[in-house]
Amino acid sequence: MDTQTILLISVIVALIGYFVYQDKKKKKDVPAQVETNTSHVVQSARVTDESALLEAKQKAREIVLEAKDEAYKLKKTAEDEIRQSRKDFLALELRIQQKEENLDRKTTSVQDRESALMTKQTELDSKISEVEKVKAEQLAKLERAAQLTKDEAKALILEATEKNLKEEIAKKVREAEQEAKITAEDKARDIVVTAMLHGATDYVPEHTTSRVKLVDEDMKGRIIGKEGRNIRAFEMATGVDVEIDETPGEILLSSFDSVRRAIAKKSLERLMADGRIQPIKIEEIVEKTRREEEKLMREEGEKLCAAVGVYNLPVELIDMLGRFKHRFSYGQSMITHTLEETKIGIVIAKELGADVDVVKLACLFHDIGKIIQDEEGTHIELGVNLLKQFRFPEKVIRAVAEHHEDEPFSSVESMITYIADAISGSRPGARHESVQEYIDRLRMEEDTVYDIVGKDKVDRVFAVQAGRELRVLVKSSHVDDAEATLLSKKIAKELEVRLKNFPGQIRVTVIRETRAIATAR
Repeated sequence: MDTQTILLISVIVALIGYFVYQDKKKKKDVPAQVETNTSHVVQSARVTDESALLEAKQKAREIVLEAKDEAYKLKKTAEDEIRQSRKDFLALELRIQQKEENLDRKTTSVQDRESALMTKQTELDSKISEVEKVKAEQLAKLERAAQLTKDEAKALILEATEKNLKEEIAKKVREAEQEAKITAEDKARDIVVTAMLHGATDYVPEHTTSRVKLVDEDMKGRIIGKEGRNIRAFEMATGVDVEIDETPGEILLSSFDSVRRAIAKKSLERLMADGRIQPIKIEEIVEKTRREEEKLMREEGEKLCAAVGVYNLPVELIDMLGRFKHRFSYGQSMITHTLEETKIGIVIAKELGADVDVVKLACLFHDIGKIIQDEEGTHIELGVNLLKQFRFPEKVIRAVAEHHEDEPFSSVESMITYIADAISGSRPGARHESVQEYIDRLRMEEDTVYDIVGKDKVDRVFAVQAGRELRVLVKSSHVDDAEATLLSKKIAKELEVRLKNFPGQIRVTVIRETRAIATAR
């Protein structure tokens, strides 16, 4: 059945149902007496049904036509979309095909190029091999003809080149030195002088002695006590060794710990003043002296921090800084050296625009590791570990680690810490060294000259100004003016390598003198 027929049947069934319903309704409402008019009503209903049927057919026909028209439109739209999609698909397929063809052509071209490159590389390797072979043959012929090896010829060429450029190099060196002096000397002088002016301390460094003066010789026996009980009690309480030698009027106190030695010295002086030298009294006075000394060291640490403007430090660090009071390095008081260096570093940092706080802390704690005696390691390693425990800034820790150039400088602040330490430690009178160390250093300076220049070229060597200046007299027949300039630089460079720790700086002067003597008769 087609759509039109189905629609028509549906309309007819709906109409019949409607009229049946109306009929039943009328039967309920109309009394029995109107049954006589039934034939008339049926006839009227038939006429009405026929007209409604005709109208329904007409509407059904219109609906069918509209449905056909709408179906045609939908079909046409779908066909248009399919046609357009097919057209787009064909265009896309064509583009893909073109791209594949282009890719195939490029792949073929790349393969051809790779093949050509491989061929050229093979040819190039072959040619290089031939060139190396020819080069080796020619070199062998040259060596046989010149009766020199490759290294010997190279040495001769370098020697001739150095000789030709010697005058020019010496000239460049002198020009560079002159330019550096002009641009940097004034500023450097101002910075260093200002720093040393501000860093000058207002007291003379102390030097702790381990000898205690006695009132009389009988005091030695009282200090020893019966069967040596007093001296044993004193050594156990103080942790130092007491040596009663043959020196009249003195007792020697020996200990690696300067703080213990200081406490022992004060305790012994108090015991002698009190006169009651016995084990119980010894323990009492030593303990009292220790408490007083710890209080004094804390006060010294606080004074040091206040003098350089550092506050709010942990008490443990202040106590350790106070121990500098009894610590000496190369005969220089550590508390004096630290105060002096910190002041110098602060002024240099201000002049150069560096971080003053970093320089201040680095200078203050650069030698803190020298106080730590119950751990293994250098004073730099111990100091760095201590600062890490107290969470100091990384730049401060790096400056402490680099203040002896054990590691490369990582910041300007590290360099300033190193410079301030060098200025404070190398100024006249700051440190002292033994006679043997002094002689060994001067001898090493002279030996360095002979090793660099050669004994055949050196006439004499003089170390003057306590080894701070080397005057080298060279033979004029073996050394010219240009070479003399280069030799001074080489000697100074070698001294920096061989002499790790030397006071201040060493000035190297190479002297070449030519004399022409004639006598008139």
